[in-house]
Amino acid sequence: MFAAERRQLILEMVRANGAVSLRELARVVQTSEVTVRRDVRALEAEGLLDRRHGGAVLPGGFTRESGFPQKSHLATAEKTAIADLAAGLVEEGEAIVVGAGTTTQELARRLARVPGLTVVTNSLLVAQALAHANRVEVVMTGGTLRGSNYALVGSGAEQSLQGLRVSKAFLSGSGLTAERGLSTSNMLSASVDRALVQAAAEVVVLADHSKLGTDTMFQTVPTDVITRLVTDDPPAHDDRAATELQALADQGVQIAVAGGSGATGPSGSSGSGGDAVPARQQRRDVPLPGPRRQVPGAGLRTATALGEQSGGAEQRARVADLRRR
Repeated sequence: MFAAERRQLILEMVRANGAVSLRELARVVQTSEVTVRRDVRALEAEGLLDRRHGGAVLPGGFTRESGFPQKSHLATAEKTAIADLAAGLVEEGEAIVVGAGTTTQELARRLARVPGLTVVTNSLLVAQALAHANRVEVVMTGGTLRGSNYALVGSGAEQSLQGLRVSKAFLSGSGLTAERGLSTSNMLSASVDRALVQAAAEVVVLADHSKLGTDTMFQTVPTDVITRLVTDDPPAHDDRAATELQALADQGVQIAVAGGSGATGPSGSSGSGGDAVPARQQRRDVPLPGPRRQVPGAGLRTATALGEQSGGAEQRARVADLRRR
């Protein structure tokens, strides 16, 4: 494929999806990420798109939300690795909330074998993934169906979450930055996600590396409310993604990275009945640099300081290693 043809196809993909990772662009145009990065840089110079951490977005600073058909084909391997790792955070008999999204849908498929689990969700896709799990109770919110992502939104969804209390909330979004936290491009979706967060004692964000550093219009979860981020191993050349992970860790977010070779850290025990984490998707936790401050209305959440973990110097070295990646 000639350079002009590649760049035209790249431009069409970004216009169709709003944001596309370099890895996905390289796969579609059947070339290396190095070549795609050069093409993206040329298109940015012409003002046709903007470069972001490990990908490209529509020009103008804020990405628009892609529809489910486009999202379901993006970063599929990364979403699988993230879902495998996140499933190990769920224990038998827990009550959790799971928000809408293609990554949370992957998580739901792995939760189907966790006995005694109660899942509250506003996502038809999450509910469908758990529909035939005979040991999992599914509770759906009310609300108005939003067809682009098969989620229930609006005042009905928010009101049905009032008075609810669960152990964990698993959420995804369109972008994640250390400055603003998790964000999305739709106001109604953001409002429901905030209600889901208020119901949970801990907040776990699922986001692949292409969303790191991407900022969208509506904030859903401020950084200081996020307990843990589960993400994939960013490419070695993606310095900005590593920098964003470091910034999130500096603000007290626990980082669990899926797919890292030679990963170390606490052993990720899978919930009883849940899928075991494959060896290639070991958990690598970036420890907290200090105690978390309490968030009103977000439940009791504690975090272990670096000084309380064995080998503080070793833990800091792991953070530095992640940043170098």
